[in-house]
Amino acid sequence: MEINKNIAVSDNGFLFNPATGESYNLNETGTELLKLIKENTPFEEISKIFLNKYETTAISFEKDFQDFVEILEQYKLTEKGNR
Repeated sequence: MEINKNIAVSDNGFLFNPATGESYNLNETGTELLKLIKENTPFEEISKIFLNKYETTAISFEKDFQDFVEILEQYKLTEKGNR
């Protein structure tokens, strides 16, 4: 999955889609997750980072990750979401 190249994300979680003019605010974990996805970090590595940094289980993280990806696709912020 790839985030659209034109999506801008600030360090404080402000996300802007210039194609639609829409903007969103992400919390700290959402910002970190989106940046890792945007850098094409493999899921396994993202999972390791989050499991080491936050109090969560692999099952919970995988579900939360999939939910996050579905939201990104719903708002047409991924390449898949724009098809």
